[in-house]
Amino acid sequence: MSKIIESEKVLEKKLVKWIKEARGKCIKLSSQFNTGLPDRMIMLPKGHIFYCELKSTGKKPTKMQEILHNEIRSLGFRVYVVDSTEGLSEMLKAELLQNEKI
Repeated sequence: MSKIIESEKVLEKKLVKWIKEARGKCIKLSSQFNTGLPDRMIMLPKGHIFYCELKSTGKKPTKMQEILHNEIRSLGFRVYVVDSTEGLSEMLKAELLQNEKI
């Protein structure tokens, strides 16, 4: 069985919709001075923040993205790299469970 190829744009629309339904904010990040930022900063109720890098199915982060993602992780934040609806669902389940514990 072949894997469904999903574009970054399709995944981004799903993510924004799901976070809105969870009463959160899904902020698009971009900077001409800081290449490698994750695509989205996600904020849920109770001060819960994490980051998501969206990729088309099978694509990987660039070296610069990996470096900056690791720097963000070293500060104690979670950064996910997601390339499928299944991956989005797993990330959101984990983060919503974490948010309930706060």
